[in-house]
Amino acid sequence: MGTTKKFLLSESEIPTHWYNIAADLKNPPAPPLHPATHEPVGPEALAPLFPMELIKQEVSSERYIAIPDEVREIYRIWRPAPLIRATGLEKALDTPAHIYYKYEGVSPSGSHKPNTAVAQAYYNKQEGVKRIATETGAGQWGSSLAYACNMFGIESKVYMVKISYQQKPYRRSMMELWGGKVVASPSTDTNSGRQALAEDPNSNGSLGMAISEAVEDAAMREDTKYSLGSVLNHVLLHQTVIGQEAIKQMEMAGEYPDVVVGCAGGGSNAAGLMFPFLKDKLDGKRNTRFLAVEPASCPSLTKGEYRYDFGDVAGLTPLMKMYTLGHTFMPPGIHAGGLRYHAMAPMLCQLYAEGYIEARAYSQNPCFEAATLFARTEGIIPAPESSHAIRGAIDEALQAKEEGKGRTILFNLSGHGLLDLQAYDDYLAGRLVDDEYPAEKVKEAMKSLPVI
Repeated sequence: MGTTKKFLLSESEIPTHWYNIAADLKNPPAPPLHPATHEPVGPEALAPLFPMELIKQEVSSERYIAIPDEVREIYRIWRPAPLIRATGLEKALDTPAHIYYKYEGVSPSGSHKPNTAVAQAYYNKQEGVKRIATETGAGQWGSSLAYACNMFGIESKVYMVKISYQQKPYRRSMMELWGGKVVASPSTDTNSGRQALAEDPNSNGSLGMAISEAVEDAAMREDTKYSLGSVLNHVLLHQTVIGQEAIKQMEMAGEYPDVVVGCAGGGSNAAGLMFPFLKDKLDGKRNTRFLAVEPASCPSLTKGEYRYDFGDVAGLTPLMKMYTLGHTFMPPGIHAGGLRYHAMAPMLCQLYAEGYIEARAYSQNPCFEAATLFARTEGIIPAPESSHAIRGAIDEALQAKEEGKGRTILFNLSGHGLLDLQAYDDYLAGRLVDDEYPAEKVKEAMKSLPVI
């Protein structure tokens, strides 16, 4: 191990505003469309699902949006999160690169997700919402929302993708400990779930399927709203506390990143770190590279098409312009359950399409190899999702070594893996399968997309 270098901010330096990158995009974002008419939807179309303040944030072009004092007060439990230089990893790689990571595993649920869960629960509480329905992949989002709802006295119902429900029972325990009600998706609780089970009684489920169930749940009850843990603009907005803190901490370190890396499933943790730094690139002040790393089994950016698609399997959501594998996509049961989504956040997709962000896909075994090296050199066991960012950062550091040039690398360690040890057992025993998603399946899935 090297000498640990940790950069800490005081509580007074928790950001007071979220940064909205929509204000600085060179081209306006593509509007969401009505699922039936294909016409742009206004705020009223989203009102059955979300409280009005979140809808305003979703469509806002204001550069900075104030964080409510009550939200900042809860943020103080774990924010500001530390920035750490990975000197042990650097030494093991024998690289001239400097590697830094922003560690979001210090939150109560062990990931970056409470940054938006607390904000969403707060706005729902302000509008008198009694109950929130949501979906979760690996359980980081579901546990974070259950935690946030518990803080504000709101009931929560979580539809957890069945393969993760089976693989990660202690994530379910966390949700139930915080008062959440959890069912495996597809479930018998909704029409969407029952239809999916009728078609495939042994379905592993998908995030798109779980979203259908949660949206249907919210639409059927007057006391319930829906909450999403990634993809939407307001979710990415709330996560920008990560990057804003990291900018100050990199200044403390006396460096500025040459490349910023984040794992990407729906896009929230990558955007949370990247967007505040991207502002400098959009303003022409810096030439930092931004790298989104996704699983080879769910390669929406690297193999998907940039099309309007539904956010869910049943086609209940508005159409959004995204890199998508098709909303009917059913992913393999990889351990990085939080990255098993058929598409990507529209804002991140636009920046990728315009060349501001790069993308790379890795299979499971190279990612767990990277995570194991990280655990042995830095001491933290990463979440399987975060292992993709580590793999990307390591390869950037090895490239710097090959070129004999210095490089400052910053990545988001979006969560710890202490509830994912079965995945590490499978890796160490050689049981992990490296699934690649074939291009012909993408082509086939595209046939189910609406023609816009």
